[in-house]
Amino acid sequence: MPRCVWCTDDPLYSAYHDHEWGVPQRDAQALFELLLLEAFQAGLSWITVLKKRERYRQVLFGFDPQRLAQMSDEEIEVLMQDPGIIRNRLKLKAARQNAQAWLQQDDPVALLWSFVDGVPRINHFNERSQVPAITPQAEAMSRALKKAGFTFVGPTICYALMQASGMVMDHTTDCDSYPRLAGTMPTPIV
Repeated sequence: MPRCVWCTDDPLYSAYHDHEWGVPQRDAQALFELLLLEAFQAGLSWITVLKKRERYRQVLFGFDPQRLAQMSDEEIEVLMQDPGIIRNRLKLKAARQNAQAWLQQDDPVALLWSFVDGVPRINHFNERSQVPAITPQAEAMSRALKKAGFTFVGPTICYALMQASGMVMDHTTDCDSYPRLAGTMPTPIV
């Protein structure tokens, strides 16, 4: 099956590409998890974070924002010893801060989706080189999230979140997922 050029033949990566990336996500818990994982990715490859996602789910309380918002400095220090995650103190503190900011929002899902007017933007890129790393919408999201108290939410991270959560669909036109997610095939997403 033809996939986007960035997707390797790693089964975990292929499953992520085929069933998650670019699929519109409106579940608050899933969006919060993606927001944190994109922050953990900063400066790293997505496959590195993806391979550690299950461990993150274990040690970050299932990405429960209520519990993460209360995480102590001592708990962060314990996590700094866990080889199953990316041991970066700033990113772990950002997870706590972002949980606190998330909980302050009346409707964080609506906030995130507001930058695409609540409707997925379907792009029609033929090559990976055409896919931007930053868009005006991602820059606006970054500014709004920072103003709301979030951290590790620069425009590149915000655009990656938009891609991952299906706010924008950036599968290239030669990818097998493109027709399904672009709405040109009535195949249900499994």
